Amino acid sequence: MAPARARDPERRDHISGLGRWGTRLLEWAENLVYAGIALFLVVTALVLLVLAGRTTWQLTSDFSQAPILELLDVLLLVFIVVELLFAVRTTVEQRQLVAEPFLLVGVIASIKEIVVLSVEAASALGRGPEFDDRITEIAVLGVLVVLLGGTAWLLRRKEREPDEGEAEPARG
Repeated sequence: MAPARARDPERRDHISGLGRWGTRLLEWAENLVYAGIALFLVVTALVLLVLAGRTTWQLTSDFSQAPILELLDVLLLVFIVVELLFAVRTTVEQRQLVAEPFLLVGVIASIKEIVVLSVEAASALGRGPEFDDRITEIAVLGVLVVLLGGTAWLLRRKEREPDEGEAEPARG
């Protein structure tokens, strides 16, 4: 015996309408959450830019390695936050989670850490285990950059391929 919903067309239409309303409500809530995330990312980027400005100002009185490294660290962090903002925007526009912006954030974050660790490794030169630890971390992050970059490349290549069942464009 079929369920009551399938036998009663009025009930089926009512549930369909309720389902559409629920879908619209969830979509609205999803957009609200994404807007909140975007707002926090924008505020974070602005705060980091102010911090970068303050660090740049410090360079006028102390042009040493520490404030330069701090400035580079903050600016790369701003870049990561902006890329995350782009990822959120892309997700909202396309209504699906897109992996490539997040892979790019991973690459940038890894490179940021490589830069910071390289400076730390240079200052730890000759200190045995501390130097070795920094070099190991740099190597692991380097492998991670290659893997994330390779994954992004494979995704782009896959996006260029025609879908199954579609004819390939004529070359001429």
